[in-house]
Amino acid sequence: MNSLRATNRRPRRVSRPRPVQPERINGDRDEEAPAAAAAEMAIEESGPGAQNSPYQLRRKTLLPKRTTAASATASACPSKGPMEGASTSSTDAFGHRAKRARVSGKTHDLPAAPAEQYLQQKLPDEVVLKIFSYLLEQDLCQAACVCKRFSQLANDPILWKRLYMEVFEYTRPMMHPEPGRFYQISPEEHDHPNPWKESFQQLYKGAHVKPGFAEHFYSNPGRYKGRENMLYYDTIEDALGGVQEAHFDGLIFVHSGIYTDEWIYIESPITMIGAAPGKVADKVIIENTRDSTFVFMEGSEDAYVGYMTIKFNPDDKSAQHHNAHHCLEITVNCSPNIDHCIIRSTCTVGSAVCVSGQGACPTIKHCNISDCENVGLYITDHAQGIYEDNEISNNALAGIWVKNHGNPIIRRNHIHHGRDVGVFTFDHGMGYFENCNIHRNRIAGFEVKAYANPTVVRCEIHHGQTGGIYVHEKGRGQFIENKIYANNFAGVWITSNSDPTIR
Repeated sequence: MNSLRATNRRPRRVSRPRPVQPERINGDRDEEAPAAAAAEMAIEESGPGAQNSPYQLRRKTLLPKRTTAASATASACPSKGPMEGASTSSTDAFGHRAKRARVSGKTHDLPAAPAEQYLQQKLPDEVVLKIFSYLLEQDLCQAACVCKRFSQLANDPILWKRLYMEVFEYTRPMMHPEPGRFYQISPEEHDHPNPWKESFQQLYKGAHVKPGFAEHFYSNPGRYKGRENMLYYDTIEDALGGVQEAHFDGLIFVHSGIYTDEWIYIESPITMIGAAPGKVADKVIIENTRDSTFVFMEGSEDAYVGYMTIKFNPDDKSAQHHNAHHCLEITVNCSPNIDHCIIRSTCTVGSAVCVSGQGACPTIKHCNISDCENVGLYITDHAQGIYEDNEISNNALAGIWVKNHGNPIIRRNHIHHGRDVGVFTFDHGMGYFENCNIHRNRIAGFEVKAYANPTVVRCEIHHGQTGGIYVHEKGRGQFIENKIYANNFAGVWITSNSDPTIR
């Protein structure tokens, strides 16, 4: 039994003798001595006059053993936060040197990077302009803020002309210095160094009527980023609805095209202007076949319509109900501005432009009212207005009718080649006519009848196929300092108890 136990007994393990404890302590002290010296040196370098970062405590030259140095540094710098201590331990564990802290200083004192310096100073102008040609207007303005050189290149007129024609289509800058005033200029004759950019700024906020483009514009927001102030519509009626809903301030650009049978009733001070290359009014055509093309109602004070062709072209040109339909119908208590428009009516029973009612006082300038099958301009029922620098010719009846206490101011109009009389005032019609050129009309150049009392000053009335001035049936009037010559019959013909003043 005892022998069996002796056989199954495991052999005893013989343990190695452990080193003496004092020797281990002395050895560790020998290893920790350089780390302690490094910690003391780090404390001195991180004092008030130190120039270097605290990360210098981890330099390899001072840390023969990373693990021991980390513990020494932690004990030497008790002010470190938990995040900084964690960073040190992870750095030591993986054996990588931590990033050095950025040296404090002002950014403008730092020299530009080589690539940045090359782009701003050495890249050829042609290359920079080619890059800028891919930018839209807001990006181009931001690029101009980078440096003086970029500012000069970003204001290049060729860049802005391309952007301008893409948005507005004009081949010459359309200046808009104040409400109700538009005019085109030649870039070479303008005193502004970049008239394309100047005009772009003046016209920037507005809505555009451009059939078929609205869907493309709104489906590509990235392509047209920065043009949030621009709105696009397919019809003029939709754009006028946007004004009523206060989606924009009321500036509407009508682009090239023919717009037919839209109901355009204006009762707010909107601004509507044609936008097309070349001669703008020839490219933007608005016509109606059933009702008046434009109707201005009360509330349209200071509205503006310009640079377009306005037509009334009914299918039944002699229908009696069209007597109340016109290209432009201006009613009571409104004073719109009509500028640089071509006005045509093929209706034989209604005038092209009708201004009627108390308070109707439009300003019509630089318009062409010609080739109409009835009266060109009809002013009646106490209406007034200012009509300057218009071309009125080849109308079937009178170029201008003034009736029933209408009292317009008509200056520098060219009234010629009418198929009837040039100017006809009757039934108490009045008016002030100054510096007008009236000639080659089939009957008289100026006819006054039935208590009409116009004032005609410094006008030229000549080459009338019948006569110059014809006053009859109790007509009156003042004709002062006019040039009356080369008429086929009488220069002045007065009959039937009429009493004009001529001097």
